[in-house]
Amino acid sequence: MNPNFNHFVYIDIHSLKIYIMKVKLLMVGKTVQDYIINGFNDYHQRVIHYLPYETKVIPDLKKTKNLDIEQQKIKEGELILKQIQNSDFVVLLDENGKELSSVNFARWIEKQMFTGFKNVVFVIGGAYGFSASVYKRSNFKLSLSKMTFSHQMIRLLFIEQLYRAMTILKGEPYHHQ
Repeated sequence: MNPNFNHFVYIDIHSLKIYIMKVKLLMVGKTVQDYIINGFNDYHQRVIHYLPYETKVIPDLKKTKNLDIEQQKIKEGELILKQIQNSDFVVLLDENGKELSSVNFARWIEKQMFTGFKNVVFVIGGAYGFSASVYKRSNFKLSLSKMTFSHQMIRLLFIEQLYRAMTILKGEPYHHQ
């Protein structure tokens, strides 16, 4: 076993089960701004020290000139749903979702770990949001702010908050109250 293993591991002593929750971030469209790429990569390297974490980019749709917004959301939704397993707990990053403080988000993450979900999948939709089918499949909607941000910017904001949550749970000095 790696002596530097620093992931959160929860052991249910009653059933002797070990739970390691994996976090996946699905994003529609590749990140294009260098400052977002650099910031995202920095926080990605930090987060992987705390829990299994991966990202998956769903390519932008091609030939959208003849598609209206709803048709684009439906096509993106089909691509999103192909990346989600039946057992995944799906969280949409959505401006109409529940707002949590950083500490409450950390506690929410901790609760998901204790619930025994193996995979929590956070989803950042495209520029127009999510299709009805993706909303229907979701288990939770989370808002990072009442303000509207680009789907590119949300990537950086989310991964920083995930890192912050991990440091809060570990009692590390990154977060100040």
